[in-house]
Amino acid sequence: MDTMEKLRILTDAAKYDVACTSSGVDRGGVKGGIGSAAACGICHSFAGDGRCISLLKVLMSNACAYDCAYCLNRRTVETRRATFDPQELADLTIRFYRRNYIEGLFLSSAVVGTPDYTCELMLRTLTLLRRTHRFGGYIHVKAIPGADEALIQALGLLADRMSVNIELPSNESLTRLAPQKTKAGILAPMTRIRNGIRQNARDLVQYRSAPKFVPGGQSTQMIVGATPESDRHILQLSEGLYKKYSLKRVFYSAYIPLVEDSALPAITTAPPLLREHRLYQADWLLRFYGFSADEILDDAHPDFNPQLDPKCNWAVNHPEAFPVEVNRAPYETLLRVPGIGVISAKRILRARRTAKLDFEGLKRLGVVLKRARYFITCGGKSIGRIRTDNPAVLAGILRDRGLPQGGVQPEMPEQLSLFSPTEEDAVKCLTGQL
Repeated sequence: MDTMEKLRILTDAAKYDVACTSSGVDRGGVKGGIGSAAACGICHSFAGDGRCISLLKVLMSNACAYDCAYCLNRRTVETRRATFDPQELADLTIRFYRRNYIEGLFLSSAVVGTPDYTCELMLRTLTLLRRTHRFGGYIHVKAIPGADEALIQALGLLADRMSVNIELPSNESLTRLAPQKTKAGILAPMTRIRNGIRQNARDLVQYRSAPKFVPGGQSTQMIVGATPESDRHILQLSEGLYKKYSLKRVFYSAYIPLVEDSALPAITTAPPLLREHRLYQADWLLRFYGFSADEILDDAHPDFNPQLDPKCNWAVNHPEAFPVEVNRAPYETLLRVPGIGVISAKRILRARRTAKLDFEGLKRLGVVLKRARYFITCGGKSIGRIRTDNPAVLAGILRDRGLPQGGVQPEMPEQLSLFSPTEEDAVKCLTGQL
């Protein structure tokens, strides 16, 4: 099998891994080397001006020794198998970079034989790129659970970012769908990476020339919808991962039925993309808005409201926290108002030092008044047309999508479309402002 055929097979097999993001790494080019990395310039996505900033996203191999029920590369599925030789993949990456096809490498792999052997293949690839080709571009590598700690350490000294996929939200689900994996086996390399990052931070304080260990941090990914865990369970798990392992991101992947298995749910309509979207919105609230998982969802409401984003849903159900006077409220309180995001809250704090804000001024500062108007006052005045203590009416006004003709609630929520978004949708997607 030639190199390009392997590339076709292994890039196609890697497309369901969504954990690509900005690098968090600044590294300029050096004389005699090739490539560089920018902190906010490497991601597998589209920039605000439409540019596609891309990585070579590929598997080392799809010849997996495991039999995870949800995976396209499971050993019992009949599919074409391929494995890159480290020299082959390193040369391919450099050729693509020189032709300006890519800005970096995102490398994952199925488990080839054993976790140690798989990590050795990836380590040899990264060593060739960094040491032989002196490649300075961005590299994101997936650690393989069960591999020796020394291999994880060696990979971390060559990669910019590492990730370990937690895959499923509970140990019970792992036992049922991925019997070769365990929660302890997945958390062990996450612990090793966290400890390595902390130790490296101390080393860099003492020795400026100390080699950097995973300077872009670590992330993880879990599948949503393949198992019965509630949204609250998933959100609590994410909150725990952020606190305990200092993760940069938790990524959520809507379950797509790629293979048939009696243990998997039957999804006959579409992947749970709306649920994935709500988890990303709630994740943003955890990381930037000061919310906790138990505030967003509780025992009485363990799943997201499909009609309202999590921040609006919280506001509607907590009328005692509103209205907020924008000319006096602290930053933390402003962040809890629907329509006021991190950027616009900071603008409000700066602007009100020199002038008293009114609604027109808030609009110029980027506040989405269509949502915020029901929860704020300016100088004691309000422009909301209804009482904010009527949750049912307010929820109906703020919901993301109207009911179908006739006013009948659909049995299944409509999935979000990637096409023809509103201006507000575009702003929320690009800036994360909720």
